[in-house]
Amino acid sequence: MNLHRVYKGEFGYIKYRKNAAIIRTVISLAITVGIYVAGLWKYGSQKNVMSIIAALGCLPTGWSAVNMIMFIKAKGCIENDKDKIEACRGGLLIHYDHVITSYDKNFYVSASTVLDKNICCYSSDEDIDEIDCEKHIKKMIAQSGYSNHSIKIFTDIDKFCDRLTQLEKLRADKGIDPVAIEESWIPGTTQTPASILLSISL
Repeated sequence: MNLHRVYKGEFGYIKYRKNAAIIRTVISLAITVGIYVAGLWKYGSQKNVMSIIAALGCLPTGWSAVNMIMFIKAKGCIENDKDKIEACRGGLLIHYDHVITSYDKNFYVSASTVLDKNICCYSSDEDIDEIDCEKHIKKMIAQSGYSNHSIKIFTDIDKFCDRLTQLEKLRADKGIDPVAIEESWIPGTTQTPASILLSISL
């Protein structure tokens, strides 16, 4: 299982987090069970300090298992869609593999881009509620003062790529460098819309 580090926003992030969660859960479970069995072998009874330690170990193991299940269910960007996006992105900043969390549901967003006051996302999840996702993103960025942004969730990769082509033309005409904007952000100041999208994602 390849665990080459993949950072949030990079293609393959969900797969990386899923593999990491599986390994972490297996190791944590093995340690917890090992401590419990060792206590039984040493003391001949489950009423010992090692059993208490094993019981406490169930807490991080349980958390890890929940995290694992969440990433197993998550839907990342597939290779074919990524190739289409890369072919038309130009100088746009693209972030991949969002699991955007809200109070009552998660939204699986394959890719996103932010340019000027436009936020465009693509999701291959057939069950995504585009309107709810758009409302949630709008609410989250409004908390940082971004209330006039246009937000659109696409579920058709070709339509998303058409929009990327339009935005790339706008970017070139206005001389905007989205990557430079992100790199110039100073910690402690208001986050950019693109970084907010990442911060509200797992």
